[in-house]
Amino acid sequence: MAAQEQAVGAFSTAHLHADLKGRSVRGGLLTVTSQGVQFLMQSVSTVVMARLLTPADFGLVAMVTAITMLGQSFADFGLSEATIQHPEIDHDQVSKLFWVNVAIGFSLTSITATLAPVLAWFYREPRLTRITLLLSLTFIIGGLRVQHDALLRRQMRFAALAGRDIASWAIAVPSAIFLAWRGAGYWAIIALPLILNGTQMLLSWALARWIPGLPRRGTKIRSLIAFGGKVAASYFIFSTTRSADSVLIGWYWGAGPLGLYSRAMNLLLLPVRQLGAPARAVAVPAFSRVQDDPERLARFYLRAANLIMWITAPIFGFLFVSATPVIVLALGAKWRGAAPVFQLLAIFALGQLLYESTVWLLVSRGQSKRLLKLSLIASPITVASYAVGLPFGIKGVALCSALVLLAIFPWILSFSFQGTRLTLRRMGIAILLPLIFCLAGVASAELTLHWSPQSSLVRQILMTAITFAAGSSLTLLIPGMREEIRAFGHLVRKSRMMPTTPLVAGATE
Repeated sequence: MAAQEQAVGAFSTAHLHADLKGRSVRGGLLTVTSQGVQFLMQSVSTVVMARLLTPADFGLVAMVTAITMLGQSFADFGLSEATIQHPEIDHDQVSKLFWVNVAIGFSLTSITATLAPVLAWFYREPRLTRITLLLSLTFIIGGLRVQHDALLRRQMRFAALAGRDIASWAIAVPSAIFLAWRGAGYWAIIALPLILNGTQMLLSWALARWIPGLPRRGTKIRSLIAFGGKVAASYFIFSTTRSADSVLIGWYWGAGPLGLYSRAMNLLLLPVRQLGAPARAVAVPAFSRVQDDPERLARFYLRAANLIMWITAPIFGFLFVSATPVIVLALGAKWRGAAPVFQLLAIFALGQLLYESTVWLLVSRGQSKRLLKLSLIASPITVASYAVGLPFGIKGVALCSALVLLAIFPWILSFSFQGTRLTLRRMGIAILLPLIFCLAGVASAELTLHWSPQSSLVRQILMTAITFAAGSSLTLLIPGMREEIRAFGHLVRKSRMMPTTPLVAGATE
């Protein structure tokens, strides 16, 4: 009886269909708001710790995280996506998946701990042994929270997820800053993800209100494992690609240049994570619920891509123009060498967000085999671009990766759209106006900064912001531009008027 009640409260999604668009919009706004708060806390952490610590400190940890990120992508074995995407699932199935995730977490911790001396030898840095041993604990923590997170997302309980994430960051960031201030050095950097993930795990258990049972024989999870395994393999390959640049730079150039590169990448990834994470959290369950309606799925995807571009293109355009003052003002003068890399990676980051949207599309449609094929083709090309740029320093790596992603992106879209009503033309129409808006601002700001005399960092940023806004506003003369901006404002106003009904029977968020 208890299991049946849990099935209705925690696993059923029938009640979501009545107001799927409203839930998606409200969930997106809730999650974006949460991510905005987290962005502020992460920014504070980045700025303060960059002044308390050295590039070499960040480089040491980056040498290890470049490897542990590979395990993180494989840690849940794609079983969170399986739980979210599958139309029907029950308590016994999720319980069995939970224990699979726990076993994977312990296995990855053991493997990473065993590799600690190997990493120290590879990078010729003995301090990496202890760093690796401590960071390996994140896999155990992750295994304990995978299914609870998945259930919260399956039920589209975005208010609960937002509160959990804000509370976790509010605990982790001050703790890490305190350790850095007390002279802990690179150990403060390591403490941040451990405290963050541990707190999120405890809160996920409390919010999901679901306790896994012991695995029962005869519970059918083979199809879920097969789906999740292909998704996990794809994520592992994607993560390998994202880590390869740091591994190559650390091996070829050492901790100092890697520290500059990793800080530029991490500072740029702050807005990427804040926007990409909520978009994925909303898109995958929403797309999954309409996977049997091709035209509705296509409209949902195009609208999501359009919103992503409207939000992110101006941000990355501004960061592209103001790279040097932003880096120096945020991190300090000793990080000035990261500015050219930051500028080039701004181009890469914008393309990466749209690339990730194709992953959401394939996962929500249950196309794990096609996702794996995509990763097996695109990832080696990207890693090759890192290798080509490596002899030219960290700027060479950033430039080559950005150019290659732009070159293969049309093929990525075409490959991902097969079997849907999406086309390159429809996608181009969806992202054209935001791109024009952004490029107009970039051109205006670049011209102004080129002809204006050097001034203080704050004045440079203010001048860039004003001229960027002025240049972008000229595009409002385009009729379609005004219509699209009005539509976006209407969507936001409509979402505020929607009732905030509980997303789970009996839940009061």
